[in-house]
Amino acid sequence: MRKRMGVIFSMLCIWAFAMTVYAAYLLNENLQLDEPVVVSMQKGKPLSSFFRELEKNNWIEDARWVVLVAKISGQAHLAKAGDYKLTADMNVMDVLALLVKGKTVQYKITLVEGQNIKETLARIKAHPQLKQDLPKKLDDLMVFLDLKGHPEGRFFPDTYLFDANTRASEILVRAQIRLETVLAQEWQKRAEDLPYKNSYEALVMASIVEKETAAVDEREQIAGVFVRRLNKNMRLETDPTVIYGMGDRYTGNIRRKHLKEKTAYNTYRMKGLPPSPISLVGREAIHAALHPAAGKELYFVAKGNGRHYFSATLQEHNKAVREYQINRRAKQYRSTPDQ
Repeated sequence: MRKRMGVIFSMLCIWAFAMTVYAAYLLNENLQLDEPVVVSMQKGKPLSSFFRELEKNNWIEDARWVVLVAKISGQAHLAKAGDYKLTADMNVMDVLALLVKGKTVQYKITLVEGQNIKETLARIKAHPQLKQDLPKKLDDLMVFLDLKGHPEGRFFPDTYLFDANTRASEILVRAQIRLETVLAQEWQKRAEDLPYKNSYEALVMASIVEKETAAVDEREQIAGVFVRRLNKNMRLETDPTVIYGMGDRYTGNIRRKHLKEKTAYNTYRMKGLPPSPISLVGREAIHAALHPAAGKELYFVAKGNGRHYFSATLQEHNKAVREYQINRRAKQYRSTPDQ
């Protein structure tokens, strides 16, 4: 009897040793991948479901061992939901560590300076990794986000990283907080004697500067022209505001009839700033609006190469118009205030 028990014990030891060797082999074997793959750990699902998917796709041989190790070590409940990038140089223990540390794939979306809120929302809506939860009507957006005021220009253009299935509203909340932070920082460092009642008016001006030029070194000059116009009680007469006021009617050209239209944004008909920004605004444009260049220039005209010619007198400006825009299209910016 003792001999039989000894044989059985020996066999069990051999079996246990063999299973240990086998488990060690499986736990340390690299994933069977020809190229990197992204696998989702679904929220609320057990860890075993993740590794069974790897087994189902023949990327690992047996999911049971790593799940057993995770349970014994107390790591099974520590795995975090999200998308994970797996590569051929990983083994299952590497994958387990990845899940426990929560090193998920980070997706990104870029909100572009100079784009308006409709273009921004379309960009967000088109992102496949965002969970779309925003209201369909633009008029409902600010209430949905628990914010007040006009949505235009209220979100900071930047690149935002996020996990898969992040709510679209979370991106906008982050962008709104970022905008308020940047605006407050720049407002504290503003130049003296600016014609703005508050930082929001500075943001409105910054959006006009943003739309008028893509040349970084011209922004403070542009801002200087518009600030001097405000101080002289002159109309801003800037085409980007007319375009914004036209909305979906704008098809690429501004005609004389559009300049005569009475809209809240037509700065050819109204004095002062429009009621809201007209686009997303970057830090550089905000800084320019709060630090306008000194000078006497009241006019500028597009030169056709992405830059502008600045003039202090109407005579000089008209000469520049003849030189640079004799055959210019109607949609090019005039920026010539009435006397």
